[in-house]
Amino acid sequence: MMKKLVTALSGLAIVGSAALAQAQTPSTAPVAVPAASPAPALAPAAPAKADPQAGFVKSVRGNVQLLNGTGATRPASPGDALGTVDRIVTGPDSSASVVLRDDTTLVVGPSSRLDLKEFHFDGTTYEGGMLVSLLRGSMRMITGLIGKTNPDAVRVETQTATIGIRGTDFIVQADGKP
Repeated sequence: MMKKLVTALSGLAIVGSAALAQAQTPSTAPVAVPAASPAPALAPAAPAKADPQAGFVKSVRGNVQLLNGTGATRPASPGDALGTVDRIVTGPDSSASVVLRDDTTLVVGPSSRLDLKEFHFDGTTYEGGMLVSLLRGSMRMITGLIGKTNPDAVRVETQTATIGIRGTDFIVQADGKP
């Protein structure tokens, strides 16, 4: 079934660019998908949409706030969804642990501000990227599938440097002053 589905998807790609396919390989005709089963050929296209959820809050200690892209603030609780462009703010003697969809773990230390500026991940192909900005405080990152399959797609910014990821477990600290 999976092989037929992949063949059907390849056929859809050829149909989408029929002029190019005919110009390059006139003998390659689009794969005919049976009329009785159009839904399975279209179903895999749904994951191509960007998932608005980057991950979830695993644990919280003390006062931790989440700010979404529109600036709305809410107290963080274990199990809360983390959007693809959220900010995590921890108070003194507070911390939070976050797990992203590619299994990256971020532990944000006390008195910290961390922006998840960009996160995208395709669970089928394991392709994606992330950009994290530590404005102040400390953060520990244990990279997940994105960092393991494409380390160049994971970046951490501070006010004075951008870090390219080459390892799988590291700690960053920023004082918040340029």
